[in-house]
Amino acid sequence: MNGTLKPRWQAVSVCICLAVLTWIVFGQTLWHDFINYDDPRYVYENTKITSGLSVSGIAWAFTHIHSMNWHPLTTISHMLDCQLYALRPGWHHFTNVLLHTIAVLLLFLALQQMTGAFWQSAFVAAVFAIHPLRVESVAWIAERKDVLSGVFFMLMLLAYVHYVRSPSVRRYLVVVFVLACGLMSKPMLVTLPFVLLLLDYWPLDRIRGQLRRRMLEKIPLIALSAISSVATFVAQKGAVGWTEQLPILERIDNAVVSYVLYIWQMLWPLRLAVFYPHPENRLPLWEIICSLLFLISISVVAIALRKQRPYLITGWFWYLGMLVPVIGLVQVGWQGRADRYTYLPQIGLYIAVTWAAADLTALWRHRRAIVSTAATLAVGLLSLRAWAQTSYWRDSETLFKHALAVTTNNDVAENNLGIVYLQQAKLDKAISLLQAAVNLRPDNTPAHENLAKALLQKGEVADALIHYQKLLELQPNNIEVHNIVGTVLIQHGRIREGVEEWQNVLAIQPDNGNALSNLAWIFATSPDDSLRDGAKAVQLAEDALRISGRRIPIIFRTLAAAYAETGEFSQAIQTAQQGIELANSQGNFSLATELQGNITLYQEHQPLRDPSLTHGDSELHSQ
Repeated sequence: MNGTLKPRWQAVSVCICLAVLTWIVFGQTLWHDFINYDDPRYVYENTKITSGLSVSGIAWAFTHIHSMNWHPLTTISHMLDCQLYALRPGWHHFTNVLLHTIAVLLLFLALQQMTGAFWQSAFVAAVFAIHPLRVESVAWIAERKDVLSGVFFMLMLLAYVHYVRSPSVRRYLVVVFVLACGLMSKPMLVTLPFVLLLLDYWPLDRIRGQLRRRMLEKIPLIALSAISSVATFVAQKGAVGWTEQLPILERIDNAVVSYVLYIWQMLWPLRLAVFYPHPENRLPLWEIICSLLFLISISVVAIALRKQRPYLITGWFWYLGMLVPVIGLVQVGWQGRADRYTYLPQIGLYIAVTWAAADLTALWRHRRAIVSTAATLAVGLLSLRAWAQTSYWRDSETLFKHALAVTTNNDVAENNLGIVYLQQAKLDKAISLLQAAVNLRPDNTPAHENLAKALLQKGEVADALIHYQKLLELQPNNIEVHNIVGTVLIQHGRIREGVEEWQNVLAIQPDNGNALSNLAWIFATSPDDSLRDGAKAVQLAEDALRISGRRIPIIFRTLAAAYAETGEFSQAIQTAQQGIELANSQGNFSLATELQGNITLYQEHQPLRDPSLTHGDSELHSQ
């Protein structure tokens, strides 16, 4: 009885220590804010997410792409957070840390059950819990997909161990189900069947003479992974920095070097950043060759020692294999590498190093004291570094200042810090940073957009339009930019050019309410006879009113003006009166007063003219 209880209490004690350690490092995130990189589209600017959890929301999560990914369970988890906590960022961080803690505990239990090595399993789980490379996955709300898929990954390991110990259809179906959940959290888990095959080699020892059988056993899992891969390929096809923009040789070179850099960062986790720019063709040949030789050498050693040290095969190829989907051979985004990509792959390296250290020190005198001291020291140092790295994630300004301090040629960091200063109305700082981002990468569309906004706020309209026009060259179907450019042109007296921009919008999206109502206003009220077209104005304004659900009072003003231009003054008066009632109900009393003045004009059978459409500063509106 006591012999049974002691190991259980040991396991409980280790789990408590792992949980406490995790929260000591990452608990500070409960006081952190959202950041302006991916968090907006993943959470706080996405109305599908901020609306909370609902049946229709769940259906949307399964049938739509969210932030260039199909990961419905991750999407639903963000919806649930908004349902429970609204947009209080600390609680969203709480969920991330909680999920990471669960993944840490499950990893310890899974390794302990697979290997029977208690303390090695505890050490691997501890390093996984607090390594500084984990910070990005845990401290970044938008990386919920990492920690959520991590939980399913660990559950998969446990489910697989149970299946191996007593094979049955029911237990196998549990394995399949958990993998499906993991893939619906983050498609990076497509390599999991390969990891299970490695585990069959060591520590489960199921390969000998049965390789074909073990591979056939994985076919349903491989099929799930294939489906997920296709869905991901389709979802990310239009992503910035797509594969076709980088030559295959540059992608291969960066992949080879990144494999080695991730190992270096594991051993020396300093100068970590939220974004590492892609080196493109700037990698030195010697670095590529040395990295390739290093990878080949370690692989040869692992294979050569497969009988004496079988954990090297599992650990090393776990690392190499799990990184394949995100190593950059298929490029999505502008990054060269990312800390978050190591979340699950580096577990393989931790296993290989830990078991190798245990073997190499097996005959040492005072082994227990030396090893336990070294392990404690390693975990302590990594915890301090992780705590410091986590502190940089407290807000966008701190995060991107740090990124600029530890990287070079980082246009993403320049852009996002520029956005921070733009929001703080520090226009000169914002313009300087955003211009630097554009200079570094002329096709950086977010930088062009934000630089144009900053220049507009500073009153440098001509320069702002240059960047908007560049943005339209890069994104000719960007409706929002066409609308903005149209408004800016009109407000500065370039009426015909503004009209052309809104006509471009309607060519792309015929039911765009902004373009419909703004064009209707110009066609109805322009002092320029050659621009006015009453019948067209009525048609556009009626369409705009229908699209708005008759809930926007200023569109009633536009439609009334259009009716007046066609001579239908009684209809104009009636429509303006409806606008007054709606404006009053919404507390927009100034618009109601203005509409009453328009009615006086229509009662005198006079159409409305907007004199600002001659010299700029027109009263345009949007939905």
